[in-house]
Amino acid sequence: MHTDPQIAFVDIDPDVRIERRIRERLTRLDRLSDKLISCSVKIRAPHQRHQKGTRYIVDIAAELPDGGRLSVGRSPGDDGAHQDPLVAVRDAFDAMERQLKRWKEQHGGRPTVLEHPLQGRITRIEPGKDFGEIATTDGRNIYFHRNAVLGDGFDALLPGDTVELTVDQRDADKGPHASMVRPITRAAFTDKP
Repeated sequence: MHTDPQIAFVDIDPDVRIERRIRERLTRLDRLSDKLISCSVKIRAPHQRHQKGTRYIVDIAAELPDGGRLSVGRSPGDDGAHQDPLVAVRDAFDAMERQLKRWKEQHGGRPTVLEHPLQGRITRIEPGKDFGEIATTDGRNIYFHRNAVLGDGFDALLPGDTVELTVDQRDADKGPHASMVRPITRAAFTDKP
């Protein structure tokens, strides 16, 4: 975090155990994302109920780059679990971690445009030797083995059939090879990348 977190106790006396747990969970949040600018935590007990006990509420607000803000207000439910302040802290921070993970997925540098799988046409097939070659739309000739073809599709492949493929360049002594080959219909094939 860029600034020190703020921890406040409202309508309850400060408790070293609770503060220590909050600081532990703040450290976890900070490890989860280095984008956090600031974070504030408020633990309160607004309703002093004598017959059911005190139910604690934990509010967390986190500031992110570009004005982004995440917040959690964990109100006590009817089950009485939040009569323990450490349980209320746990539930609130679990909810904040889920929000932060979702935010990271949306803003974490993932491409906004999904790439289409590489496509090609079978140019050579050797059924007796369990391999073939594919001319891809990007101009390469890619080797493939029977084991790369999904299902039992190898025996049905013919020269000129269109396929989608994934190219693997690791573990290839003689160059790139297809690690996955999936036959597609001619209607789905695009000649240009």
